[in-house]
Amino acid sequence: MGDKIIDPQSEEMKFKPSESFAKNANISDPEIYKKAEEDLEGFWGELAEDINWFNKWDTVLEWKPPHSKWFTGGKLNASYNCLDANIEKNGDKPAIIWEGEMGDIRKYTYEELLEETSRFANVLKKIGVKKGDIVTIYMPMIPEIVIAMLACARIGAPHSVVFAAFSGEALCNRISDAKSNLVITCDGYYRRGKVVSQKHKVDEGLICCGQVKDVIVVQHANNDIVMSEGRDMWWHDLMEKTDTKCDSEVMDSEDMLFLMYTSGTTGKPKGIVHTTGGYMVGTHISTKWIFDLKEDDIYWCTADCGWITGHSYLVYGPLSNAATILMYEGAPDYPDKDRFWDIVEKHKVTILYTAPTAIRTFMKWGTEWPEKHDLSTLRLLGSVGEPINPGAWLWYHENIGHGKCPVVDTWWQTETGMIMISALPGITTTKPGSATRAFPGIDAVILDEKGNELEPGQDGLLAIRKPWPSMVRTVHGDEQRFIDTYWSKWDNKTYFAGDGAKMDYDGYFWIIGRVDDIIQVSGHRIGTAEVESILVGHSAVAEAGVVGKIDEIKGEAIWCYVTLKTGFEETEELKTELIKHVAKNIGPFARPKMLIFSDDLPKTRSGKIMRRVLKAIANGAETGDVTTLQDPDVVTTLKEKTAKAQSI
Repeated sequence: MGDKIIDPQSEEMKFKPSESFAKNANISDPEIYKKAEEDLEGFWGELAEDINWFNKWDTVLEWKPPHSKWFTGGKLNASYNCLDANIEKNGDKPAIIWEGEMGDIRKYTYEELLEETSRFANVLKKIGVKKGDIVTIYMPMIPEIVIAMLACARIGAPHSVVFAAFSGEALCNRISDAKSNLVITCDGYYRRGKVVSQKHKVDEGLICCGQVKDVIVVQHANNDIVMSEGRDMWWHDLMEKTDTKCDSEVMDSEDMLFLMYTSGTTGKPKGIVHTTGGYMVGTHISTKWIFDLKEDDIYWCTADCGWITGHSYLVYGPLSNAATILMYEGAPDYPDKDRFWDIVEKHKVTILYTAPTAIRTFMKWGTEWPEKHDLSTLRLLGSVGEPINPGAWLWYHENIGHGKCPVVDTWWQTETGMIMISALPGITTTKPGSATRAFPGIDAVILDEKGNELEPGQDGLLAIRKPWPSMVRTVHGDEQRFIDTYWSKWDNKTYFAGDGAKMDYDGYFWIIGRVDDIIQVSGHRIGTAEVESILVGHSAVAEAGVVGKIDEIKGEAIWCYVTLKTGFEETEELKTELIKHVAKNIGPFARPKMLIFSDDLPKTRSGKIMRRVLKAIANGAETGDVTTLQDPDVVTTLKEKTAKAQSI
């Protein structure tokens, strides 16, 4: 990516875009930042012309803090923008290239994807799904998950995609909150050569979800499952009997497109509501500019559709840009540790967007694995999900991009819908470890606790001061929680991201990480309160304190401090049982790495558990002033227990 620059003032490494990349980039004029700042509504209004509207909007923005409406009066359809709008020019172009863990490959052109989506949209209508009904999708990374999402969008039924690795209990919680009565799933899927019985988890979860009337099952792994008569239906049987034409529902710009659940600081996950018009504008333009999408690119975002990255930068953003997207079903180390690089070489991937956790894992495995493969087709690399440390950034740049690929480190959230801070690869001089500058039109700033803007170099809180098109509209069924969580920190018109960060003297952002009670495990957001409530729900547990410990591979690992009820003994068997209890109720990705028994936990005199102190103990940091605790001596005890646990 051009020449490496060493800044003599700061000794920072910088990477300037090469002349050839900048010359051919989709966006290469630095004046775009000034243009957006001078006329925010005019800037977004002009960009909105890039997508297809059935009726143009009357007003670009209505802003009544903390509520926004974008492109009011505008009519469109997200599925139409991803499919129909591309048929005339790109009907024969591959839309999806899918590879299963066992090596099978399926491809869909835009014409074929439109046909399959239309057929399934007709299936949904035939079984009674209406505009506004929320449909739960609980599937792994198979093409049908994209088809189901686009079919829901086509008929105006918001989708709620639940990550396939979540447990049946976690699925039930999300179904109940969404008041959904249809689940779309599959029989099973492959993970490291073994079949995960997805349908079995659905059956377990639906024991407590009486409102679900229909379950549609994709036959994928051909594992033995139980089909409940009158409720369960095979996808392929339904598809055989339907028409291949289905008109797109005319949606208002502010109609809900989907619901996405994300962990909160209380035990109950938050249902984040995203609407149609603003979300499509934000994801479409950010995909086009940040990933510099070209006609012949093979674009691989490794994120799962169960998370917001899969929604914005695997489905809606790329497909609305007529991209060829790659999907992979399985693990990065099956059958061996070069599976990702084999896929890149085989399918001639040009853009790779993955998580720092994966990059650190690849580093741990060593360069011998990527060196086995020809990665010369890669022309741009991206990072998402958590802050990337400079060492991982440089390893990625040098060993995967061979020094020639721009690296776009992106910061954004489920709630923001689109990337908020990132390099524009044809413009930005990048720095390893920095997400660089806010996207044009995004007013990001570092504030202190009182809302004062901080000087460069000072650690503070990341905030957004002006509305943006793809912003969260509310928390499903809990408007007050929406206000309290995101807008009440300062003045009800400044968005609080919940992340700590600082800005350097070049105006570049350096993301530090969560400042609230969220743990980022391999890019997955897990609420400490959710884990604590599950632990306390076990018959043996009286109290639990859960924190994140810095982990060189996963970013953070879950550490649990547990006080048992009288009559229960602190045994290895019980420890194992409690760890499994958490994994069963949330999912394997939330499996605690460490569980430590303690007679007491650090608490204030009012009885509140001080997670700040627990986190410092887990990470070997200074605990600060502990004189206000009920029993300051508990800190010494916990430090000893933690040191002993780490030495085993």
